[in-house]
Amino acid sequence: MWERIRTMLAKEFIQALREPRMRMVIFVMPVFQLLIFGYAATTDVKNVATALFDLDNTPASRELVSRFAGCGYFSISHHIDAEAQMQDLIDRGSVRAVIRIEHGYSQHLNAGRTASVQLVLDGTDSNTAGIVAGYAGQIVARYSEDLLRRQQQRMQGAVKAPSQVELTSRAWFNENLESRNFYVPGVMANLVMLITLMLTSMAVVREREIGTMEQIMVTPIRRLEFILGKTAPFVLISFLNVLIVTVVGVFWFDVPIRGSLWLLLASTALYLLPAVGLGLLISTICQTQQQAMMGTFFFFFPAMLLSGFAFPIANMPRPVQWLTYANPLRYFLVIIRGIFLKGVGANVLWPQMLGLAIIGTLAILLAARRFQKTSS
Repeated sequence: MWERIRTMLAKEFIQALREPRMRMVIFVMPVFQLLIFGYAATTDVKNVATALFDLDNTPASRELVSRFAGCGYFSISHHIDAEAQMQDLIDRGSVRAVIRIEHGYSQHLNAGRTASVQLVLDGTDSNTAGIVAGYAGQIVARYSEDLLRRQQQRMQGAVKAPSQVELTSRAWFNENLESRNFYVPGVMANLVMLITLMLTSMAVVREREIGTMEQIMVTPIRRLEFILGKTAPFVLISFLNVLIVTVVGVFWFDVPIRGSLWLLLASTALYLLPAVGLGLLISTICQTQQQAMMGTFFFFFPAMLLSGFAFPIANMPRPVQWLTYANPLRYFLVIIRGIFLKGVGANVLWPQMLGLAIIGTLAILLAARRFQKTSS
């Protein structure tokens, strides 16, 4: 038995790694994609392209503008003097925000009245617009406090500062609230799933497409030995991919890994069970490698969107939330982020590990049953 499995292993390794382009896809592309998505997948908003429409143009208005320009979130790249220019810049996407200060701004301040400032936002990206509006609100609120304090000092001289309540916040596990620390482990989990699905789904289809499946079936090898020999090389390759992208994530992106590396590898083994099982299931359904590739992407993209990688599962409709329980990527994202950022152990992550084990076992059994029917 072991001799036949070793023979299949050697055959699969040779077939998978003999082409330089395939080696590039397996080992280089995941690193390349992690580098790209690691920088691209971020919700941090900095240096927002902003236009200034200052109709007042007084020292008071310029002081407010300096608060926006000096905070690091707004980059004033355009100075405009007409409504048409503001519309054109937003339509073209040249700016995401416009600070509009009306005539009489300084007069209202000097008279002790409320002066209004308008912030026009490009709302096509609602998430960024909401964050930018929050930044602007904080800047204006602090500026208003300073103005109020100055006015009281001018009217009454040195006055005691009014009582205030100050909120001091502290973020655990991601002290600087860098979104990259949240997204890079998620990108790693997605890449491992994608590579494993692609390699496994095309394994059996390739044999059927080139006409060697019948030759293998007439040999003494059993179906279980065939499945083990077919999938074991891709499991080992996926483990190597996990180690590679982990090294890149930790040493290139400075994502902390506070938990156990051995627990990460053990969880990866459970994560690869459903990935391999689903890949085999796709390979038993498809007749060509092109169909297998399309089937892989047909499964992967919904799995990524319903995993909590980019959108919180709690915000999804209730039926969709129930559907995510069948998604192995959902469980592994909790595990990998818990190990990297929180440093938690199996005593906390065991429900997710159990979920992966159940889904993986069902996927392997279903794939083996389907393979038996298609090969008999």
